[in-house]
Parts: sequence; structure tokens; C-alpha cells
Amino acid sequence: MKAIAVFPDKKDVQLIDHPEPKLESPAQAKLKMIDVGICGTDKEIVAFQYGTPPAGSDYLIIGHESLGEVIEVGSAVTTLKVGDIVIPTVRRPCPHPDCPACAAARQDFCYTGDFTERGIKQQHGFMAEYVVDDACYMNPLPPQLRKVGVLAEPLTIAEKGITQLLEVQQRLPWGGTHQAVVLGAGPVGLLGAMALRVVGFDVWVYSKTAPGDHRQEVTEAIGAKFINADQTTIEDITKELGGTLDVVYEAIGASKLAFDFLQALGPNGVFVFTGVPGRKAPVEVDTDLLMRNLVLKNQVVLGTVNAPKASFEAAIADLAIFNERWPDALATLITNRFPIDRALEPLAGKVGGIKNVVSISE
Repeated sequence: MKAIAVFPDKKDVQLIDHPEPKLESPAQAKLKMIDVGICGTDKEIVAFQYGTPPAGSDYLIIGHESLGEVIEVGSAVTTLKVGDIVIPTVRRPCPHPDCPACAAARQDFCYTGDFTERGIKQQHGFMAEYVVDDACYMNPLPPQLRKVGVLAEPLTIAEKGITQLLEVQQRLPWGGTHQAVVLGAGPVGLLGAMALRVVGFDVWVYSKTAPGDHRQEVTEAIGAKFINADQTTIEDITKELGGTLDVVYEAIGASKLAFDFLQALGPNGVFVFTGVPGRKAPVEVDTDLLMRNLVLKNQVVLGTVNAPKASFEAAIADLAIFNERWPDALATLITNRFPIDRALEPLAGKVGGIKNVVSISE
């Protein structure tokens, strides 16, 4: 079968012919892959910044944002049937029985770091014609969401972060305020903005824009306000929001900008990090100010990564809400679709847009 693989030792990325996988246990299901999204992680893997092949292999099949159709199920599978459309989770538990997170099926909170991740770390990913995996890691998708289902995985990052945000806000008897600034108008930022709107937040999206870019139109279509980063300072934003930043949802991966906003976070504020900055030069940060603010203003900083099954289920439910409220805005998040034979074009980072997708089958 066709697959896109990175060869770290050779510093090479290829469309390869990989053996088609077969069921190896009665608890597994086989998928015909439909769509695989491309994100910054994939681009960094093909730039050889990280990415680890499975043991005994000199290459790693990439791709972790995925959508597939069930074409075969093992005899022990009761939750899926042939024809179901599903979204697989990404992270698999570590092998250590004393890791309480993985033992509780919350490998997103793994303590040991010995988890594996499909398409990223020690397990082949989903940018292939067929995939076999344990059925317990597959999440059914309503058929009407098939065209946008590949957006569920990036949305899970927001779902996990917002769940934690709402739990943190319960420390305040009045439940906290519902004003949020989203940094970045990429897929994670705009999907996060949609999820924040669904739970009742007033949302401002802070991002640069370019002629012909429709990120502002998407932002305004969901009832949020777009703030052009080239024309507006952090002080301007703070003033517009009544003098304080209550919630900042970072989805830009730029550490200097993120920490500038963190310094402006208001009393009882919550800052949610989702981005992983590249390996660049250090940035200067006023650590004394940050520490004073965290203590004296009762602030909370949290990160969200590689969400659990519950977040996938929440993402699928929210995609249905987005599709009902803002069908055009949601659909336009997917800018381009490429056949697997042309997957190297968007992976090279030379194709613009919000979300580029490799469409492997109809």
C-alpha cells in the first residue's frame, strides 16, 4: 500500500510501498483511510527535528490527524461495524504498571514519558491507505460530519484545555468571567475559538492576516472579534476588554508573544498553552514580574496536549454543533486537499491556507 514515510537517519521523506497491515488480534479493526490532516508537528518531523520510527524500522509513517472507514473488525469488537467512520486517538499508554495515568487510560498525562504516539513516536501513523489498530482507540463519527471529521483531532486539544479551564474557574464562587483572547488563527486557534463560543465565552482572535486571507471572515462568522496583530498592541486589547485579560488561549507557538501576553494576564486569570515552539534562540522574559503576578494575582498557567478519548468524544459532539451553527465557516477551515501522491507538497510548508489535508480515499 502507499504511505508517506520519513527516514530520519537518511534525512529523507518518501512515498513508499509499505506492507498492508492485517488484524493481529480479535480486538482490532482495519481502516481504509479517508483523510489525514497536516499540522506543524508533521512539518517538523519531515524537517527531521523529531519523530522516532518503531523498533526495527528505519522509517516512520507520519500522520496523526485522521479519519478512516472501518472495513474489517475482529471477533471481539462490539463497538464498531464495517462501514463506520471513525477517528483514532494518537497516544498509546506506557508499559509501566506503576504509571497511574496510563493505568487509568489517561496516557495524555503519562508520568514516565515512555508512551508511544502514532505518526510521531515509535508507532507508524495514519498517512497510509490502510491502518490496523485496537478498536478501543477508535471514535465513531456521525456520517454527516465526514467532510469535516479530520478536524476533530486538532479540536481535541482545545476540548482538553477548555475542560481544565472550566475546572479551574470553579475555584471562584462566581464561576469566573467569560472573556477569552485566542492567540493565533490557525486550525487549533479557530477551532478553540469555536469551542469557547459554544460554552458561552466572548472571544477575541489575535492574529496577523494577509490580502485574500479568510481567517477574519471565519472569526466574525462565529460571533468572535478579529484583532489584527499588525495594528493592535497588547495594551490596546487589554483596554478594550475592560482593563484586564481574564483568559488567554495560546495557539500560535511563538514563545515571545505568548509570554508578553502572559505578563498582561489579569487577576484570577488563566493562561492555556497549546503551542510547542520550535528550537530557536532564547527569548528574554521578566521572570520576577511573572512570578509576582502568578502569586499576587492568583493566576493559573496550564498546558494541553494529546487529548484522551473523552476529549475526542467532546470534539465530535462539538463538530456537530459547529456544523449546525456555522457550516460554511467550519468547511472553509479546510483550505486544500491533496492526493497521497502529492502529499510532499503541503508537508514542505510551501502551501498556504488554514488546514491542508491529504485525501487518501473518498
